[in-house]
Order: sequence, then C-alpha cells, then structure tokens
Amino acid sequence: MTQIYLVRHGQPDYAPVDSRGWPGMAADAAPLTPEGAKQAEAVADLLSGIGATYLVSSPFTRALHSAAIIGHRLALGVRVDYDLRDWLPDNTGSWRGVADVRAAEAELDEYDGEWPEGIRRSWEPLSVVRARAREALARHTASTDGPVLAITHAMVIRALTGERGVEHGGHVYFSYEG
Repeated sequence: MTQIYLVRHGQPDYAPVDSRGWPGMAADAAPLTPEGAKQAEAVADLLSGIGATYLVSSPFTRALHSAAIIGHRLALGVRVDYDLRDWLPDNTGSWRGVADVRAAEAELDEYDGEWPEGIRRSWEPLSVVRARAREALARHTASTDGPVLAITHAMVIRALTGERGVEHGGHVYFSYEG
C-alpha cells in the first residue's frame, strides 16, 4: 500500500486570464497569487517530514507552479500527469467564467456527482474523474516505495476521497493499493 498525499494547489491568480477576456480552458493557464505561493511553501514545510520520494502534478499552471515550489523545497523532481487535471465543468471548453463553472458545479451537486440516468451533461461526472485519477496514481505509485505527493485540484480530491472544501494549499492523506 502506497501513502499518497493529495495536495490542492495554492490560490490561483485569474487576473491575467480575465483581463485578456480568455474564456473556458484558458483559465487553466492562471499562475499562483503571492498568497498561493506562500501556501505551497507552507504545505511543503508541513509535509517535509513524511519522506516523500515522488512528486507528480496536474499539468495546469496553478498546480505546476505549486509543484515547482514544493519540489524545490523538498528536493524532488516534478513529474506531470494529464489525468490529474481538474474536473471539466463543460466538455466543450467554452465556459465564460466562474459563474458558468459554479452553475455546472451546482448541477453536479444536485445529481450527486453523476449524470441523471439516460441524460448526458456537459460536465464531467465524478466517477470519470475518479477513474482517471486512480489510473494516474497507479502509474506513478508503481515507480516508488515511498510516500507520493500528488499536486492536483479540489474536485479530484473530492472524487478520490469524498472530502469537500479542501482549501488552497491544503492536503488529504490517501492510502492506495494499485
């Protein structure tokens, strides 16, 4: 059984994206705010004693920025896995902003994370998020015996653990038999 610490990225700065009027998936290019960078430093310091041997990150900028800070502080290289990416609120990638994302999230919550029977929605069901994230973790835990840090997103953490509301820079312990 591999010990995995699921770490939510630090607070993102959407201002560079919003000021350019970029819709949808362009938000995935948002870096961290200065506070977000401090959150990544703090979680690195907090987890420094676990003896992590492996660090893998979502490819989204806010997660990569967090992973770079954490990896530097813990002397770990950063690996990237696309399947640790954030939940898709709209598989067309055409949402316009946070209001659209919140509306999709509200509907996801209304249906307990899964599409209503026989009706497809544009948002990604939690079962799909869970399956892809578990496959990613299986690929990476096979390469190490020590604890793994996975830098990812709140919805991925929710899909894997059921934990809601993990704060930016927060973490959840997750044991995994792959």
